[in-house]
Amino acid sequence: MHDIGRFEQIKRYHTFSDKNSVNHGEYGVKILFEKGMIRNFIKESKYDEIIRKAILNHNRNKIEEGLTKKELLHSKIIRDADKVDIFYILTFDEIKTIYETNCLEEEIITDEIYHEFVEERKIDYSKIKTAADSIIAHFAYVFDFYFENSLGYVYENNYLEKLYKRVTFKDPKTLERYQNAYKIAKQYVEKRLNQ
Repeated sequence: MHDIGRFEQIKRYHTFSDKNSVNHGEYGVKILFEKGMIRNFIKESKYDEIIRKAILNHNRNKIEEGLTKKELLHSKIIRDADKVDIFYILTFDEIKTIYETNCLEEEIITDEIYHEFVEERKIDYSKIKTAADSIIAHFAYVFDFYFENSLGYVYENNYLEKLYKRVTFKDPKTLERYQNAYKIAKQYVEKRLNQ
């Protein structure tokens, strides 16, 4: 249910980019709770607030403050599960669908995004200017996992390597940055998992 807003997003705006359309988490909450669709999935309302908070927080830059213990736990679970799912999709889905370009190898990684990544921070999506920046933002997901089991799943399935091998950039500086980003992400995961 956390991505239910994606269906209307692609139908209305022809993009999966929140930056270029609507926040799909907020839109999903509107569909589920304002239009009453949640009752198609779960009959009782006692979990509504946990579900609402988890969906609202799954794609935000960070989880909002003031959540109950259960709301926070489920928000973390959904955020991790969403990233694992995204990594999986990034390994095989069409490049054009994901990055909305046919010429990804022509793109460049901007200074601002690269420097945020090197500092091992989750990327601020509002600063992304190129499709290559988006790939770096995907590598940066590793810095935002809450549970080692989630990160371990990404590692065991070689999702970072599979994503890395999908693209070769023509611009030498971008290619070097891309190679370095992959190494940093992989080393971060290995260190966190004690590999």
